[in-house]
Amino acid sequence: MLKVRDLMTSPVFSLRENDSLHTARELMNLQRIRHIPIVTVDNTFSGLLTHRDILSATISKLAGLDPETQKEIDSGIPIHEIMRTDLTSVEPGTPLKNAAQLLLNHKYGCLPVVENGLLVGIVTEADFLRLTINLMEGLDAED
Repeated sequence: MLKVRDLMTSPVFSLRENDSLHTARELMNLQRIRHIPIVTVDNTFSGLLTHRDILSATISKLAGLDPETQKEIDSGIPIHEIMRTDLTSVEPGTPLKNAAQLLLNHKYGCLPVVENGLLVGIVTEADFLRLTINLMEGLDAED
């Protein structure tokens, strides 16, 4: 039986609660990710920041702000003010089917993978899509 540890991304890009919204936006853009787990100094999982959270915290483009002004504003907003803390996480030994059902039933984009309170990975919708493609390729090879 496949477990979360078999599919999760590890190590995972993460930030700390006092990092800025600007730092989070830059990390998402550079790494092309949509979810950033937030950890304490000792890697204890404390929250999650999503691309949607960042968009919600951003002053609308309709306000006509230039990129430099937006950067200044973002640099003054610590992540802990906008991150989500009411989260579901899974352990590395969680059956993959259970994790997939959580993502589907709750419309989550990801599940942080936590062991003994520490962040050890992340499993995302994209991970399940990759798995599905690999399984379909395996079936195609049999034909």
